[in-house]
Amino acid sequence: MLVDSHCHLDFPDLAANLPQLLDLMQQNDVGCAVCIGVNLEDLPRVLALAEAHPQIFASVGVHPESTDVEEPSVADLVALATHPKVIAIGETGLDYYWHKDAPEWQRERFRTHIRAARESGKPLVIHNRDATADVLRLLEEERAGEVGGIMHCFTESWAVAEAVLELGFYISLSGIVTFKNALLIKEVARRVPLDRLLVETDSPYLAPVPYRGKTNQPGYVKHVAEEIARLRGLTYEEVVAATTDNFFRLFPEVRTRIAQ
Repeated sequence: MLVDSHCHLDFPDLAANLPQLLDLMQQNDVGCAVCIGVNLEDLPRVLALAEAHPQIFASVGVHPESTDVEEPSVADLVALATHPKVIAIGETGLDYYWHKDAPEWQRERFRTHIRAARESGKPLVIHNRDATADVLRLLEEERAGEVGGIMHCFTESWAVAEAVLELGFYISLSGIVTFKNALLIKEVARRVPLDRLLVETDSPYLAPVPYRGKTNQPGYVKHVAEEIARLRGLTYEEVVAATTDNFFRLFPEVRTRIAQ
């Protein structure tokens, strides 16, 4: 069984075709997917999806790109994380691509999420774009390693990957690893310890080859696993088993729920 550790099934591009997406997940043996929260306003629809489908789980958080949205407090996030289908805090982190002035409000929001993760005992889902030094610094300052989590859609160098691993986080690779020119990410895919690797789609974005440029979906995560297997000289089954075991190690409650 494969796990898509990061998707956005509540986004309109996917929600409109949910029965077909769930069918493809089943056909491709994708037995679990995490629908990621990106703001508090839309969280009810994320939770509704998770409540309606036993193979769908959720996270709670406010994406670092989001402005003009409700700002969460630590108490807000901790309370929301008590929902039985919520397994993580995030998507959180820093994005200096869209916010080039590196605003302090973004860093304070990130700290809020880390503190909520530590208080709730839920792992973090981290977004990083053009902000590596500050992401690593804040994770260390706020003792995020106490709960760990996922560096999602990893696109940095092996040196950054080593720093992430040192903090106790897992590295999740998306469809970008299948892109011909994604040489840095292919190197990371070869070198990350197999017991610290996850796979994801980040759907509806970043569809892997052979669907590049089309709407992504959780059923396509198999192509990410296939490329990692090719790069590492492993069988597809070995990558599936390892990444799923890693996910269940980080989220043991999901293994129990899936098995019921």
